[in-house]
Amino acid sequence: MAHVTAAERRPQLIAAAIELMAREGVAAGSTRAIAAELGVAQATVHYTFGTKADLYRAVLETLTGDLLAGVRQAIEGADGLEEALRLTVDTIWADLSDRPELNLLWLELVVLSLRTPELREVVERYHRSLADVAAGVLRDIARRGGQEYAVPPEELAAFLLSGLDGLCLGAVVQGTGPGPATRRALDQLVTATAALAFGPGGARREG
Repeated sequence: MAHVTAAERRPQLIAAAIELMAREGVAAGSTRAIAAELGVAQATVHYTFGTKADLYRAVLETLTGDLLAGVRQAIEGADGLEEALRLTVDTIWADLSDRPELNLLWLELVVLSLRTPELREVVERYHRSLADVAAGVLRDIARRGGQEYAVPPEELAAFLLSGLDGLCLGAVVQGTGPGPATRRALDQLVTATAALAFGPGGARREG
């Protein structure tokens, strides 16, 4: 049997952990169960990651990294604010619709991380990265369009992300995945964010 290096085994174990915990919950994600999911020895998990916390950190980083990459790709080259916002919520919608169990897994891991210092920094870094990406995109769109926002880009990004967080939580609470009401709420969030960006009446000032 060909030898599999730790570098090769790492993404396989992460994928197996995500698949198992998305299906059965974080509580089911023991190193023994994850090893069985992939069909390897339990020692392989410990050799590759060191501790279960290290494996959970890798799962969190994979889930957050995939979503950030998807948003960045979707909004690349967007011509205006509303287009960028709609592309962002379309990406979120697709992520929720394709595998709603991943949204539940993400929330479970967030709650666990808030009580686990070595994992908390992963969640905090993700939120900082997402806020920085959102604010940076907003600034770039304003610069390219020769416009100024009625509120700072950082506040605009915080408003949008808070709305997205709430809608994602709502989709989990519904239990059946996102439905038409979630889609409408996402569209309304786009409208509200655009209105906040340009002030009462949607006035747009030239930069």
